[in-house]
Amino acid sequence: MRRCAAGVAALICALAEAGAAELRVGPGARFARITDAVRSAQPHDVIRVSGGTYPGDLVLDTPVRLIGEGRPVIRGTGSGSIITVRAPGCVIRGFRVEHSGNSLMDEHSGILLHSSGNQITGNELSDILFGIYFYGSNDNIVRRNTIRGRLQIEQGERGAGLHFWNCLRNRIEENVISGTRDGMYLQNASESIIRRNQVTQARYGLHYMYSNGNVFEDNTFAGNVAGAAIMYSSRIQLRRNRFLHNRGFSSFGILFQDSTEITAEQNIISDNATGIFAESLRSSTFRRNLVSGNDTALEMFASVSENVFTENNFVANLTPIRVIGRTTTTRWSKGGRGNYWNEYDGYDLDGDGVGDVPFQLRNLYEKMEDSHPRLRIYFQSPAARALAAAERAFPIMRGATEADPKPLMRPVDLGIAMNGGKRRNAAYMLAAASLVGAGLLAGALLIKHNG
Repeated sequence: MRRCAAGVAALICALAEAGAAELRVGPGARFARITDAVRSAQPHDVIRVSGGTYPGDLVLDTPVRLIGEGRPVIRGTGSGSIITVRAPGCVIRGFRVEHSGNSLMDEHSGILLHSSGNQITGNELSDILFGIYFYGSNDNIVRRNTIRGRLQIEQGERGAGLHFWNCLRNRIEENVISGTRDGMYLQNASESIIRRNQVTQARYGLHYMYSNGNVFEDNTFAGNVAGAAIMYSSRIQLRRNRFLHNRGFSSFGILFQDSTEITAEQNIISDNATGIFAESLRSSTFRRNLVSGNDTALEMFASVSENVFTENNFVANLTPIRVIGRTTTTRWSKGGRGNYWNEYDGYDLDGDGVGDVPFQLRNLYEKMEDSHPRLRIYFQSPAARALAAAERAFPIMRGATEADPKPLMRPVDLGIAMNGGKRRNAAYMLAAASLVGAGLLAGALLIKHNG
């Protein structure tokens, strides 16, 4: 029913646009300023703007198509949002948008959306507090925009690159975001699709709060304080994302806080302080992910319950797990298949590819670090790795009581398409990790993604 209604709306829109006028802005054109063309426009008119610099603080209160030719600049006054969209169904394409105000309370943004059904594509936003702010704004398409935050101010004083509040069904694709507080922040924003975006130099690359039923796939979150945080949310699906080199004293690739029914598949979580952090995570599934080169692969509170880890590859992590509390109810296998741990030195007498003895998830260095937190700065040292190896050979301290009952003898093929669609299986990535170290692996993956 919803698909039929959307088709009817698209047909009505197409018929309206067929009779739309075209208004031109620029030297020698009818209009010298975009604001004048906007005031004269009728619904669904096309406003074409030629190259140059034009004053901002625009308000689109009529549904129009605002098209830039030659990358014109819309420059704000520095005291508000540069473009505010109040009418539904607007298009903004091909502009440089710069110099917003600096009030977080007033949502000063490059583009502030107060309406639904808009398309924001192919723009460059810089010198902005928030990049694009979705204020109760649904069913928008935001694609192939570049958003650069204000690096000259403290990270906590910046806005998010894409900020969603009380929204539904937005589609966010192929955007590049850097230097903002959060790359994407979603609060009470559900049923959205987030694909093929890149976020760097942010606090959280992606931050969900009370947002349900979202999908995020094929994104890269690299070089942030933390890759992603999923908090107080449910039914989130994350697939084929890269969480790389997110480091700091309390950093992680991805964090889960009080969330349920998460599905995480085919993600690469590499070279982070902590790979996966989980507190009060329930009824979730982690399958065919690569967790490599992290100081701690998994950090879990005893409050996590009824989660399943199966067919994941854990490679070259200094500590496989740290449990806050005695134990969890995590299931480390499903259907007779556990996970691949490169530290596992058990045997497989029947040749079925599954180890005949469980893999105990523990590490001496984790126990020492609990008592002496300053030891964290030595996590990558030869001494730390020697202690980890010694504990595997001579287990003398009781750490986490978690165990994988069906450890795999060979890494799992993740089936991830990389580098223009070329497939790299888990064995390839394991060999790379063994030869050059997990840190270089993360760097190589990032270089491949960026082309």
